[in-house]
Amino acid sequence: MTSMKSLLGSALLLLAVPCCAQADILVGFVTGLSGPVSSIGIPNAKGIAAGEAYVGEIGGEKVRLIQLDDASDATASARNARKLIEQEKVDVLIGTSGAPQTLAMATAAIEMQVPMIAVSPIASVPAGEGGPWVVQTPQPMPLLVQGIVDHMKARGLKTVAFIGFSDALGDLLYDSLSHSAKAAEIKVIANERYARSDSSVTAQVLRALAARPDAIMLGGTGTPGALPAIALSERGYKGPLYGNNGMISADFLRLAGKAANGIICPTGPVIAAEQLPPSNPIQKVALAYRAAYEKANGEQPTDGFSSYSFDGWVVFVDAAKRALATGAKPGSPEFRSALRQALFATKEVVGTQAVYNFTPADRHGVDARSRVLVQIEDGKYKLLP
Repeated sequence: MTSMKSLLGSALLLLAVPCCAQADILVGFVTGLSGPVSSIGIPNAKGIAAGEAYVGEIGGEKVRLIQLDDASDATASARNARKLIEQEKVDVLIGTSGAPQTLAMATAAIEMQVPMIAVSPIASVPAGEGGPWVVQTPQPMPLLVQGIVDHMKARGLKTVAFIGFSDALGDLLYDSLSHSAKAAEIKVIANERYARSDSSVTAQVLRALAARPDAIMLGGTGTPGALPAIALSERGYKGPLYGNNGMISADFLRLAGKAANGIICPTGPVIAAEQLPPSNPIQKVALAYRAAYEKANGEQPTDGFSSYSFDGWVVFVDAAKRALATGAKPGSPEFRSALRQALFATKEVVGTQAVYNFTPADRHGVDARSRVLVQIEDGKYKLLP
């Protein structure tokens, strides 16, 4: 009799569990909270927190974020991605800070067949089994650099020198400049590189100046990206100076100080949200992002990186809604597959940096609406026509 009562009790307990209960949607987020890329990684973490504050539930299902620090190390980025997939069973990956780190993370995601949203620019990655698995929110570097070259051409400039990082990001920037400049009949007459950990770029700056270029383009980001700007200012350089979207950063402005004045950078519309015309759909989302950022972090954003991770969250939320509509359950291979398919069918999703339209043939999913030019003036970003 006791045994029968136990069985009946167990049966009643099973009946009491809701038959339609689902697991939380799990998001694995990797960023560099320490190390040389932390000036990008910390803002990325604040941006993802803003995303959570903006939308914390999808179709009645809770979203749980699991965050890991890769310490700006590509090996740790890949290891963290595997840990999140194998141990935490995440449905999607978002990350990380730095091009080499993001590439390492993407490689793991593709191998293990989990969709990923990259929040740093990366070079081409293999499609993987059954097609692509990775999209990215940062504008493709060629599109951004094209804005710089167009500006150079309009000013009648004929030669340019490049001073940038000696890593994958530096290569990406230089290659983009070379390609666009050639088409515009502008010669790249110097290619100087330095490591993110270097404390001086005097030799590189002197060689670039010795080439007597009409303009100089800087290919660094964050805190170490300020070194060439400072060195050029100290040597009295007064010519046109161009930067990149990685210089939209409070750390860069603080370190570069007056040396940053006059630098023209291509960037996403969010940086000049208040200066955009009200007809621009990005303005509304960009202002909502700032409100969510302040809610999550207790301060206003002062960088250009956090909005990429926020947009990653926006893209994920839109895709997750459509994945849930297929009936697939979070935590299952079917949901990950549905989420992947939804990502690559994204249409006109408005973020802070762009209006996204991903396809299997286009992991960037952005157009000219994602690019504006701003000029730094006393720590402010002035929108250029």
